[in-house]
Amino acid sequence: MTTSTPLERVLYSVENAIARIALHRPEKRNALDPPMLEGLRRALARAEEDAAVKVIALGAVGNDFCAGLDVTTLQQTADPAVFEKMRDAERLVQLFLEMRRMTKPIVALVRGRALGGGCGLATACDIVLAAESAEFGYPEVRIGFVPAIVSVLLRRSVGEKKAAELMLSGRRIPASEAERLGLVSRVFPDAEFETKSEEFLAHLAQQGAQAMRLTKQILYQIDGVSFEAALRAAVDVNVLARLTEDFARGVAAFLRK
Repeated sequence: MTTSTPLERVLYSVENAIARIALHRPEKRNALDPPMLEGLRRALARAEEDAAVKVIALGAVGNDFCAGLDVTTLQQTADPAVFEKMRDAERLVQLFLEMRRMTKPIVALVRGRALGGGCGLATACDIVLAAESAEFGYPEVRIGFVPAIVSVLLRRSVGEKKAAELMLSGRRIPASEAERLGLVSRVFPDAEFETKSEEFLAHLAQQGAQAMRLTKQILYQIDGVSFEAALRAAVDVNVLARLTEDFARGVAAFLRK
């Protein structure tokens, strides 16, 4: 069953343990505005709380994944109201924080353009699958703006020099280059994108929910900590993993072979 969230900006459905969330503003190339950001937060929270959901797929309706923040929204806050601007920016910050804290893997399905905040939204996911013709970029500098919030995600995905070049030039890059840089996990030919993506999602949905949760935990828990602290955190997760039902079933299945 498919349902919608505020002003139908976001569609939501669940099938075969996969929650499918779709940006639904194709006439604006799925540009992010406050209702869409709120809709995304609600849809993601719903998927996180649903015990039947093991994997979350984030896609979009139309030709483009997301063109970034709605420029008309930025224009509305072009006044001295500093606190209003901060509140507007905080919406995106909260969304990214909540995505990082979620226990279930989030997979971005990118067709067309993923620019600025849209590129940030894709890279905020745990895994990014892209069609061969997809484009990524941070064009904010071309309108005198700064991709400040999404730069945090970019800098964690690529090296310092490449991040600087992408942000300062504002150029778009093809999916193949985005994959080489580490912004994209896998690239599939356009004609096979839907089939290959579905196969990938189905494979993830077959994995143990507890094992995936702990895998995400260690991946992000060691971000920014010392080598020793990361190893200590890994010990805790290692022990927890051995106590899960997923591990017990997996070992039993292995020994039966």
